[in-house]
Amino acid sequence: MATGFFAVFDDIATLLDDAAAMTKIATKKTAGILGDDLAVNAEKASGFVASREIPVLWAIAKGSLWNKLMILPFAFLLSAFAPWSIVPILMYGGIYLAFEGAEKIYEYFFPHAHKKKVEAQQNLTEEEILKIEKKKIKSAIITDFILSVEIIVIALGTVVEKSLAVQIVAVSIVALLATVGVYGIVALIVRLDDVGFKLIEMAGDSRKLMSKAGEVLVQALPIIIRALTVIGTLAMLLVAGGIFMHNVHQIHDALHILPSVLGELLTGGVVGVMALALEKSFMKVFRPQPV
Repeated sequence: MATGFFAVFDDIATLLDDAAAMTKIATKKTAGILGDDLAVNAEKASGFVASREIPVLWAIAKGSLWNKLMILPFAFLLSAFAPWSIVPILMYGGIYLAFEGAEKIYEYFFPHAHKKKVEAQQNLTEEEILKIEKKKIKSAIITDFILSVEIIVIALGTVVEKSLAVQIVAVSIVALLATVGVYGIVALIVRLDDVGFKLIEMAGDSRKLMSKAGEVLVQALPIIIRALTVIGTLAMLLVAGGIFMHNVHQIHDALHILPSVLGELLTGGVVGVMALALEKSFMKVFRPQPV
């Protein structure tokens, strides 16, 4: 009886060790998407009245958690009954990531000429402000759903050869970290300008150093968001390129002489350009012509 009791503990310890090791690997593999997720959510959570930023972010975070709770069981069912489908889904996710990265670079050099509609929230009623918030929250949760699918599938792809128990523990931890970590950091980022304004207010005219620190924080917010966008874009191309290099041996054999980072970036860039060109051609053919 005692031997069986300790054997159970030994099995649990082995499971946790394997899960911890695979969680570390899966987190590294999904780091690129997490960076993009961070940049997207920091952008979507900013621009609200200071008193509404945290409630809005909390609403998006809850939606993100529900997204992952819906996706995880479906992903584990695929792994248990159709493990062959993980790599194809992973490849499609890689194409999407490469497309997103290439599209962001394209739009940087060829921005859309559209008018920015600025809404003066101070002239709106509370009901109208809440309506606008709900619309933005819904948009952010939909975007999070797409990114969550990518994060979970890529994490699952790294542990698909392990036991189902290890997959469930490792991928669930990655999914939880993706929500808690990303939205925790976003909460800090979107409050930077408020902290800066508070420091400027406290400094007055006498404490120039404190006032300068406040100005730096205020000016840092848009810079940080832009930097995260750039890092997230490069990371998406790297992750996409890595997926193709690890699953298409012809690409791996052709680029094995290059440093892995350069090979993955080149592969992701080529796949992204091809996907973007296909999307542009499709839109040109099937877009309704103006009357």
